[in-house]
Amino acid sequence: MITLPYAIMAFVTLQRLAELVIAKRNTAHLRALGAIEIGAGHYPAMVTMHAAWLIALWLTVGGRPVNMVLLAIFAVLQAMRVWVLATLGKRWTTRVIVLPGAPLVTGGPFRFLRHPNYCVVTAEIAVLPLTFGLLWIAVLFTILNATLLWVRIRSESGALYNGEAPTAH
Repeated sequence: MITLPYAIMAFVTLQRLAELVIAKRNTAHLRALGAIEIGAGHYPAMVTMHAAWLIALWLTVGGRPVNMVLLAIFAVLQAMRVWVLATLGKRWTTRVIVLPGAPLVTGGPFRFLRHPNYCVVTAEIAVLPLTFGLLWIAVLFTILNATLLWVRIRSESGALYNGEAPTAH
């Protein structure tokens, strides 16, 4: 019998895998239009960190209680994630892809935040482990994510200052 923690983890894992498929398709589309990747060197570390976060959760959630308030907050974060992806459409990818001459996206959540997806992911990395009472995973991966985002946002902002519009937020 599947428990609630494992059902949540299955949902999150399948969601992330589906997003990788979408991101790969969108990246190919953007490259066909002449887009270039910025800061590719940090991408393997980003993928590794996210995979390690999922693995750490899979290995530790079994039999743990679920905080329903935090699960509800995580559900809100999922709605925000969908809003970001829908707003970016074919411009959303897991990489920092720049399409020269393309305007910045300013609708949807981008009216309020410069990097709404990074805000959502940062919150998810903390909230999901806390949903299971796993403070150490929340703290460790929040620190790792912040370090990688520091590198990523610098790369992305560099592209902005050169007059190019990054497409991964």
